[in-house]
Amino acid sequence: MTLPVPDVVVKKKSNVFWGRKCNSVDIGIACWLGAIHLLCALGPFTFNWGAFGVALGLYVITGLLGITLSFHRNLSHKSFKLPKWLEYFFAYCGTLALQGNAIEWVSTHRYHHQFVDSEKDPHSPIEGFWFSHMGWLFDTDQRYRERNNVKDLEKQPFYKFLEKTYMLHQLALGALLYAMGGFPYIVWGVGVRTVWVYHITWLVNSACHLWGKQVWNTGDLSRNNWWVAVLAFGEGWHNNHHAFEHSARHGLEWWQIDMTWYAIRVLEALGLATNIKLSTPPQKQKMAFATFN
Repeated sequence: MTLPVPDVVVKKKSNVFWGRKCNSVDIGIACWLGAIHLLCALGPFTFNWGAFGVALGLYVITGLLGITLSFHRNLSHKSFKLPKWLEYFFAYCGTLALQGNAIEWVSTHRYHHQFVDSEKDPHSPIEGFWFSHMGWLFDTDQRYRERNNVKDLEKQPFYKFLEKTYMLHQLALGALLYAMGGFPYIVWGVGVRTVWVYHITWLVNSACHLWGKQVWNTGDLSRNNWWVAVLAFGEGWHNNHHAFEHSARHGLEWWQIDMTWYAIRVLEALGLATNIKLSTPPQKQKMAFATFN
């Protein structure tokens, strides 16, 4: 598939690797990402169907239930409510995605919406594609480190517990996978699965602000991108999301596949998801592009 040249102007080319002094956090992140990608590269040499199945299952558990349903739509935007035990279970699934704890993830995402596509946006393509995709992870001197936008999570002991014990849960999962299937399960259940979910998540930050259609007049670069939506359980309908930030449903048309929304609907049918927020006709009218006869 050939991608068209995006019409986004790079206003400030950020180079997060050269020309500045890296701090210990930057170095740690670089070492971790290098190591996990090397582990992923061992995938073809350790393949078996059991290991593949574990990776696929954890892709759904950590990607759909953990990142898109919990960290994003439930915790970041409060698009619906869950019983606390279920909210915490899904947030634990998100913790196992190795994208940081819930407090850190939600804080970064809320800053993205507050300062979208500006120099204060943690991952804007106005600083280049690779910066918005993954380079921003190494830019810890410039990223917002204050967390005054997640007081709702910080006051809950469970999320503080996950923050303080973050690595212990990753080690426990690794030990469980090794006990289940040895080194191949580590390669596929940790390496391949984590790298896969990483890049799919990052494509929402990068590709969905560069390629696709703008259906709504959001005043930013967000786009609806169908192939990212398929990979990211509906998160690729990104222009829809920026238009109706608190909506639990991102795929607004019947043909816009949104697996996360389908999961929320199942939870609603079971009486577990309540107070579900959706876009309204007046909101759609307000966000529509003006038409002239």
